[in-house]
Amino acid sequence: MARVLVTEEIAESGLEELRRAGHDVDVRLGLSPEELREAVVGAKALIIRSATQVDAPALEAGRDLVVVGRAGIGLDNVDVARATELGIMVVNAPVSNILSAAEQTMALILAQARNIPQAHAALTAGKWERSKWEGVELHGKVLGIIGLGKIGALVAQRASAFGMRLMAYDPYVTTDRARHMGIELADLDVVLAHSDFITIHLPKTKETTNLLNADTLAKTKPGVRIINVARGGIVNEADLAEAIRSGQVHGAALDVFEKEPTTESPLFSLPSVVVVPHLGASTKEAQDKAGVTIAEQVQLALAGDFVPYAVNVAAGEVSNVVRPFMGLAEILGRFIGGLLDGEPADLEVIYQGEVAGASTTILTLSALKGLLLATGHDQASFVNAPQMAADHHITYSEVQNVESPEYVNVITVRSGHHAVSGTLMTVGTRVETRIVAVDGHSVEIPPAASMLVVRNDDRPGMIGLVGLALGEAEVSITSMAVGPDQNAGTALMVMTTASPTPYEVVESLRGTNGIKDIHLISLK
Repeated sequence: MARVLVTEEIAESGLEELRRAGHDVDVRLGLSPEELREAVVGAKALIIRSATQVDAPALEAGRDLVVVGRAGIGLDNVDVARATELGIMVVNAPVSNILSAAEQTMALILAQARNIPQAHAALTAGKWERSKWEGVELHGKVLGIIGLGKIGALVAQRASAFGMRLMAYDPYVTTDRARHMGIELADLDVVLAHSDFITIHLPKTKETTNLLNADTLAKTKPGVRIINVARGGIVNEADLAEAIRSGQVHGAALDVFEKEPTTESPLFSLPSVVVVPHLGASTKEAQDKAGVTIAEQVQLALAGDFVPYAVNVAAGEVSNVVRPFMGLAEILGRFIGGLLDGEPADLEVIYQGEVAGASTTILTLSALKGLLLATGHDQASFVNAPQMAADHHITYSEVQNVESPEYVNVITVRSGHHAVSGTLMTVGTRVETRIVAVDGHSVEIPPAASMLVVRNDDRPGMIGLVGLALGEAEVSITSMAVGPDQNAGTALMVMTTASPTPYEVVESLRGTNGIKDIHLISLK
């Protein structure tokens, strides 16, 4: 059971899922920075939304933290770089509120086009002002979409149904993909110059902060309307207010602000501006999905499993072909770490068979993590393994070959002068892991928590010699595979044992005549 600190309101369905899994859910709302640093001590997981600032001091105070979960998309309130250095996984719920955010965008586009909030306020104040709040149709207008990710694409679909013409700026989207969506892809300046409405769907980064400012707003089509349901600070509010006063921009609709919560902005006094207090994800459906999703991600992280929405794990997409091999890859990394006797070296991972045709980044990362764990780096994780490797001048690479000579799929890990290969085998209705080669010797043995690898002269009595030494130490051999090397006159014994072989037994065997080499392997 792990303590999960929750500092903001998330859906009860998510909290209940964590409790059903046996975790201690500690809900503490409205913590000050000082109180957060105190509360996070001893917690394995921290779940937040947008208000909690998880800065470096908070992360450093949470020495036991495994994961920080953001029940939503944006992560500008989390020091992801420091979390990565500390080996803390950062996860979010990137698809939980995309429908709600897209619908909120369309609501604000319509509100801006038809002056709905202003007309409502006037009428409830006793004023019947039909001519004053004349609006415009969306049909035939150009909608410029800045950021064509999941939300931007959903907005495009909905705007197309209104008969709007679609343009977009996104340097990460291909022209063919945009064309398939019925969108004209263009440079930012072109989109600004031709759009009647501009909607923003970008994360807040150093590059996107202040993206729409006095200079870029001056490049817009006169009379444009600006909508922002992404992140505050992407639009410079003071510059936008001035552009509206000058007539360059007709109006704006904003769901987000540079500082939140806020009740002051130069935009609030302008009659052609619609503002709401960050309601993009504020639907029951989005909150339920975010709560459940983040609970699922946190549970995976606490169990040491792969987390699909981990933002600081450099793994890319993980296909169904690759996922079953993650455990094998880490086992091979740990195994070769044992062969290296605690001294890590450069790592190469070779993929053969069907698995080689998929993206294997997560498997290489798993093998690297296993290598580091087996060579004394107890804090190694999917998050910090690449940085740990760099700090210790360890390089890692992968090779893919879709042909596999003996098995459907084989993964081979090489490091130093050693190599170990493994595969997944179907045994009846089960899929089992097998080590199939060690240092060029063919073997077939299921991995176990405690193993012993012995290279010896290929002559009678060697198996008995090792077996006697283990028996005298009351270590039971549970399985064994022997791989001879006819050319070298040596053989390799790979054994699984019911308990770890004592170090003194290993050292005694190491000095025995006929024993060339011996390694204690721990896969725990």
